[in-house]
Amino acid sequence: MAHEVFINYRTGDGEKIAALLHEHLSKRFEGERTFLASASIPPGETYPDRLLSAVRRSSVVLAVIGEGWSQHSRLHDEDDWVRKEILEAFKCGIEVIPVLDGRKVERLNVADLPQELVRLADVQSVRLDLHEKEAGLKRIGDQLARKLPSLKEVDRATREPQDADSVSNSVNEAHGTVVQTGNFTGDAGTVIKGNQGPVHSGNGDLNNNSPHASGPGATYIAGDNQGGIRHDFGGSRRDEDDDR
Repeated sequence: MAHEVFINYRTGDGEKIAALLHEHLSKRFEGERTFLASASIPPGETYPDRLLSAVRRSSVVLAVIGEGWSQHSRLHDEDDWVRKEILEAFKCGIEVIPVLDGRKVERLNVADLPQELVRLADVQSVRLDLHEKEAGLKRIGDQLARKLPSLKEVDRATREPQDADSVSNSVNEAHGTVVQTGNFTGDAGTVIKGNQGPVHSGNGDLNNNSPHASGPGATYIAGDNQGGIRHDFGGSRRDEDDDR
């Protein structure tokens, strides 16, 4: 099976990002769709032939660009494998996407590159920051799925749609009882703990440790009353002048 995605990286300057890319893309897209030399070449195989063959059979090359990538002296060496793989991709008309490793890595500068690689500075790059690892990996996977129909067909993410009616929540640093609600069928109850006063939840009367009086003109008074209390219910109050 051909590997649609070839991950190009330099040991000591990008292998961590390369490993993360390989792990995420391998889980997301079924089958051996992503090539990483340290994981994809079995022991005993001749790696020079295997590497160039994998580049030629790929659809996209992800070139991991670390902080010291463009300043590395070996980049000007014709025997440098990072350079060889990228040039092989250019030769075969395969798209190369620079993946910038972290926030500090800037886009490639033409002045820092050997003449054979200057076109890499004009290519649109993507950034993968370990502080936002999951979002960054998902974004790269989404871009590859849109770019390559062969990956979209085996994309596990599209086979696991979120249920629009489901309720999902995440609670951090919660102390006590946490209640999550969605749509209920049947009766729903409320549990109240540690309450210091009356609580009313829902429709209807709620009497909490107090007498229950019903009907027109009923009043219940708790505590000491220091003055008169008057209530009028129903009809109009007669004026005092009418009593004389």
